[in-house]
Amino acid sequence: MDFSDTPTRNIYSAVPLKTAEEEFLTLMVAKGVKIERIVSNGQVTPEGEWYDQAQDEWVLLLQGSAEILVEGEGVPIKLQTGDYLLLPAHCRHRVIWTDPDRPTVWLAVHFGGLQ
Repeated sequence: MDFSDTPTRNIYSAVPLKTAEEEFLTLMVAKGVKIERIVSNGQVTPEGEWYDQAQDEWVLLLQGSAEILVEGEGVPIKLQTGDYLLLPAHCRHRVIWTDPDRPTVWLAVHFGGLQ
């Protein structure tokens, strides 16, 4: 395979600062796998809403910090730079806190259940 025409990118390129909305950037989609970079700047899941995804999601916190609440669990999961977590399909969860003072950069890998 010739890699001379394959562009390289940097996961930290153009990380948005102090945005009103989270940024979702798809990095790759292939054979039932989707990889994306998510950047949060203090955003959380809206009150009363839960993520309930049809596919598994593995997240790695590349920068910053966050807290995720899994439905039925009394204590939030605190994530710091370098922490990762597997959220199985239909595991209802909410992001209840992300660092408002600096970007929180997530690497999310979605797999299983993707068409």
